[in-house]
Amino acid sequence: MKNKLEQIKSEMLGKLKDIKELDSLRDLEIKYLGRKGEIAKLFKKIVEMGTEEKKEFGKFANIVKQDLQKSFKEVEIKFKGGSADEDFVDVGLPGNKITRGHKSPITIIQDELEDVFTSLGFMVLDGPDLESDYYNFEAINIPKTHPARDMQDTFYIDKKNKDGENDLVLRTHTSSVQVRAMKEHGAPIKCVIPGCVFRCESTDIRHEHTFYQFEGLMVDRDINFTHFKGMLELVGKFLYGEDTKLRMRPKFYPFVEPGVNIEYTCFICGGKGCKLCKHTGWLEVGGGGIVHPKVLEISGIDSNEYSGFAFGYGLSRLVMLKYGIDDVRLFNSGDLRFVEQF
Repeated sequence: MKNKLEQIKSEMLGKLKDIKELDSLRDLEIKYLGRKGEIAKLFKKIVEMGTEEKKEFGKFANIVKQDLQKSFKEVEIKFKGGSADEDFVDVGLPGNKITRGHKSPITIIQDELEDVFTSLGFMVLDGPDLESDYYNFEAINIPKTHPARDMQDTFYIDKKNKDGENDLVLRTHTSSVQVRAMKEHGAPIKCVIPGCVFRCESTDIRHEHTFYQFEGLMVDRDINFTHFKGMLELVGKFLYGEDTKLRMRPKFYPFVEPGVNIEYTCFICGGKGCKLCKHTGWLEVGGGGIVHPKVLEISGIDSNEYSGFAFGYGLSRLVMLKYGIDDVRLFNSGDLRFVEQF
């Protein structure tokens, strides 16, 4: 039986070399590899063999059949203009639909805000997510003994400095880039700093350990609170419409003096009061103020000659308010059903 199979294999391979057209190849395939072909006839005789002989011949026959099928495939591909190393592709068939990705809603609003500020001459800067304790706290007027440190739950990295203290943190705010920017570019300077920040806190629908902020900084001669207020009004109208009003209430931030809370008219109720704004008519979106003289001095800028303002928006919060998103955890969920809405 093996000899007969070897004879069929040799005979078929010899005829394959003489094939000149695709139709002849089909006829040859049917004759030798078809359901009623020569090899199929030999397979039917396996029932007449003993158990061990069946195993041995069946294994050998399958190998021969696979070799012949491969040889047929190689010749067929050559007839169709391809090569033996690639599958034939029918370019006339319709293609598969390519699914397009979606921008995160945070990216959408960040891009829009960057367009606004770059049109006003602001640079867009970035800084490290893994920040030194110095830039994250001390350089913006939050020394080790300052009570403001207790206001932020910080992820400290388990790496000690020469004094045996933890010196690296996952940045708790984008304000850490302010001093870096002023040291590098000097004054005058206009920049915005979008980015991811981290807080070690329990998560719920309004709190997340990883979220986004959008920082702004402007330092020049004779900058005052009027410039600061005008900039905030511009951003509010851009985000929520021309009828949007700004409200600022005094609030303590170590890196500005004076400091204020930034609130805009609720775009849902128009300031009348609703569930979203807790019936106050106002939406709290961030904070800012006039840059503290000490921060300017640390950055190498003469506070007697220059002044400036800084502001920080909770970018994640801006997006939630803009699109009516009720759970901040959705941003980091990885759920395509959420992202595909935007």
